[in-house]
Amino acid sequence: MSAGDETKAGDGPGEREEHLADLLAVVHRTAARLLAEAGTPPAGLTVRAGEVTVEMTWPDPVRAAAPGPDPSAAVGPAPGPVHAAPDGTGAEEGGEYIRAPTVGVFYRAPEPGAKSFVDEGDVVEPGRQLGIVEAMKLLIPVEAVTDGRIVEVLKADAAPVEYDEPLFAVRPSEAA
Repeated sequence: MSAGDETKAGDGPGEREEHLADLLAVVHRTAARLLAEAGTPPAGLTVRAGEVTVEMTWPDPVRAAAPGPDPSAAVGPAPGPVHAAPDGTGAEEGGEYIRAPTVGVFYRAPEPGAKSFVDEGDVVEPGRQLGIVEAMKLLIPVEAVTDGRIVEVLKADAAPVEYDEPLFAVRPSEAA
């Protein structure tokens, strides 16, 4: 047995598979937490099990300073009206978007057939989970960062999303 092999001599194939599944679950949770806590999404995330390696990389700051949209602005004031329904209601100037934290698939509920985390008209507060973006089998929560009211859900359940794509239009509570 090699030094890196953590199975015991009495372990059977089923026990080893269960041990590997447990390790994979820990790696999955850790990677999801790292991505969620990173602030600015990294350009890459590498996780290795043998000799344990976790590496997060960000774009070159010189290239990141080039003109274009600010990739660190995951949530911010929307340019112009966030939403204007045919009857003229909706968020006025100063509304905000809750944006996708990464590229992936957007889910409005914790599992298929379950009630959505939020619906249009719901009042939200910082930290409230609004949805999930699944990226490479990682479930990354989408959370409110300010008090407000959901004006519009902009993406359908199970829809593919791009990084920084608006998911929800929110009217801050001062304007709610």
